[in-house]
Parts: sequence; structure tokens; C-alpha cells
Amino acid sequence: MVNINYEYYKIFYYAAKYKNLTQAAELLHSNQPNISRTIKLLEGEFGCPLFLRSNRGMTLTPEGEQLYSRIKTAVEQIQAGEKALLQSTQLKEGSVTIGVSETALHMLMLPVLNTFKNRFPNIRIRISNHLTTQAIDSLKKGLVDFAVVTTPAMLEKPLKAFPIINFHDILIGGPSYAFCKDRPLSLHDIAAYPLVCLGESTMTYQFYAEFYRSHNLPLKPELEAATNDQILPMVKNDLAIGYIPEVYASEALAKKEVYQLNLLEKIPERQICFVENQNHPLSIAAKELKALLISKECNK
Repeated sequence: MVNINYEYYKIFYYAAKYKNLTQAAELLHSNQPNISRTIKLLEGEFGCPLFLRSNRGMTLTPEGEQLYSRIKTAVEQIQAGEKALLQSTQLKEGSVTIGVSETALHMLMLPVLNTFKNRFPNIRIRISNHLTTQAIDSLKKGLVDFAVVTTPAMLEKPLKAFPIINFHDILIGGPSYAFCKDRPLSLHDIAAYPLVCLGESTMTYQFYAEFYRSHNLPLKPELEAATNDQILPMVKNDLAIGYIPEVYASEALAKKEVYQLNLLEKIPERQICFVENQNHPLSIAAKELKALLISKECNK
């Protein structure tokens, strides 16, 4: 088995492709004597001529044709790989796949993704809108590059979370509850009112179940919503009262379509977190998006 430098094969490839040593030398930023010397070295290693030289130029011998047919594929694949890697490192191409919870998507990701796409328009973004538990599971399975989710989130090594922003939920009621908007209410007081909540499979439900449990009360919603987006219209239409991130309700509060109910018990603060799998290094594009997300904490 011969041990030949890749550069020799590269020189042979250009000489064979263009059948012209001068042109090959120009493309390789070399000179004709160096190209000729390399071809002779290759012919010496293989013990056979690779080119036939005449006044009309150069042609490949049958052995040269055999070598070129295989070298061509290898060299062009290497060149394609080099080009793709260079494009990726310069963020001129690539992709990032994200698992994101609904609240994280609306409260944080959309404006950040807008900024990222304006900076790097050729990077493809794939978003899997999941429940927090689903996003974490996708990350464990390697289906996404990273996850952006709301707490609580059940994490085990090698997953690691980086808090990005804090947010508060508030309790809101529709027009029928305007009479108690200025009254302090306890969890015991509102137990008599119908409550809408996300489903039991969500971490938000678990969060409120624990909140109620800490005050010796069971969480018993009468209505179940699939997403936070469904809670607000249900409350507006007086179907129930409900907990919702404050930012979701700001416009409806300003229009007096809903009212904030003053709960005596303090609802614990929650966070939106960036979660990555430390066993799977991020691509350059994913690292750039991570830096942009984490910087939101510094820009608050």
C-alpha cells in the first residue's frame, strides 16, 4: 500500500482535469516545474505512466484514467466539505433546531429569532413548539440542538439550564369579576369560582398543583386549556378565572376586558431557561443563537 500526500493527488486531479500543466499550476498557485515534478513522483510511486505527452498536449493513460475516476470523487467531496465548513464557520449557511415551550416562544424567542435572522439570513431555523416536558425529551434524544422552556423543568445530567428571564403569573377574571378586583382574595376565597388551567400533563399544571399544595389546598380546575393562548379568551367570556403570564394579559387589562384579581398568597416567580445537552457540543450557529438569547439577561 502506498502512502502518498493528499496534495500530490490534488495536483494530479487538476492536471488530469484540465490536461494542461500551466493551467493546473495557475489554479493551484504553483508553477509548472513543481507540477511536473509531482506527476513524476506519482508515476514513480505507482510504477507506471499516468499521462501521455505529445506536441498536441497531454492525455491520460488507461492507468491514469483509472486513478482519476476515483481521485475525482474524493477531491471534489473534500472540496465540498471544506466549502460547507467554511460557510458554517462564517455563518453563511447552516441550521439550528430548537425545542421551545409556548410561553418561551411568545415571551422571548420570537423577537430574538427576528434579530438572529436579520443578522444571519442564510441560517435555517427549525422550531418544534412543545410542552416543556416534550422539549426536554427531544433534547435528550438529540432531536433538537437546544431547548428554551419555562420552569419548572425536570432536568438530569448531562442537561444544563441557564436562566434567561424571570416572569410572573397573575390571576385574572372577566367582566363578571370586576366587583372583586379591588378586594384582597385568598386561595380559599377563589375556591368557589370556576378555574381554567392547562392540562395535567403540563409543568404549569404541576407548578400550580404544588402552589396549592403548599397552602393545604387541592388544585381543582373546572376547565382545561391546551395552551395559554386559550386561557385569555375563556376568561374574557366569563367561563372561568385563570392564571396567566402578566405580559399575556397586559392589553386585555388596559382595555378592561379582564381584571387582575389581588391574590393574598404570592405566586412564585418563574423563569425562562436555555437548556443544552453537555454531551452534544453546539454548532457555531447554535452557539451564536445561544449567545444572543443569554445576552437578553444582561440587557434587561
